[in-house]
Amino acid sequence: MRVMVWNVWWRFGGNWREREQSISATVEAYRPDVLGLVESWSGDGTDQPHRLAGPCGMHAAWAPSSVPPIAYAEQPGIGFGVGLLSRWPIVAIESHELPNPGKGGPVPLALLATLDHPRGRLHVIVSGSEPDERYAGDRSAQCRELAAIAADERLDGALPVLLLADLNATTDQPALAPLLESMVDLWSAAGADPGAVTFDSAVPYAPDDAPHLLDRRIDHVLARPGRRGQQVPVRGAFVAGDRPCGGVYPSDHYAVGVDLEL
Repeated sequence: MRVMVWNVWWRFGGNWREREQSISATVEAYRPDVLGLVESWSGDGTDQPHRLAGPCGMHAAWAPSSVPPIAYAEQPGIGFGVGLLSRWPIVAIESHELPNPGKGGPVPLALLATLDHPRGRLHVIVSGSEPDERYAGDRSAQCRELAAIAADERLDGALPVLLLADLNATTDQPALAPLLESMVDLWSAAGADPGAVTFDSAVPYAPDDAPHLLDRRIDHVLARPGRRGQQVPVRGAFVAGDRPCGGVYPSDHYAVGVDLEL
């Protein structure tokens, strides 16, 4: 099973149509079975996950999350949220509020989806956490809540519970400690390059006001075994979307992919 997560940078940058073509080409090239999208959009009677899923014959879901003020200024009426593409039918969706006591304002959400995998129910969480270093406490609180969602006994079963997220922190930072107490960082488990980055200063869209995030691996595929004593066998891991397609980088982030041996 190939699982990927990608922060696709909403409709930012002024060239979202060209970028979406590059995103679609990347999805078709890597053919994930499950793909979590962070900073995806909805509007004009559709949403980005369904637009990407259609050509691949996949199922899709989208859920709103908190919106940066700049988003509505750039694209009035266009939603901001998280999405999911799945090779298998999506049989249930839940939205879970994440805490943001320091920042306040609109509450960020995590999407919990249940997929009808041939070997049983597959539970997938798609989310992001607070990027602003001024609200690092919110980021830590959100990671604790994501850990609690993933640990829910309702999700126990034959298959692992997956978290696909832009967590705006590396695995050696304290914010991720609650998650790593009960979940496995599948990139590390695959023995992939420990120096890999997913938010690269070499990308033309890289911001100049986020030095705490640049040139780090801040996007993650984490998993916990569905039952105590089980393992989550990993065959390999990779980054995608790290090259221009048609002269256009698809996003300001690279995608992270993991191949699991179930």
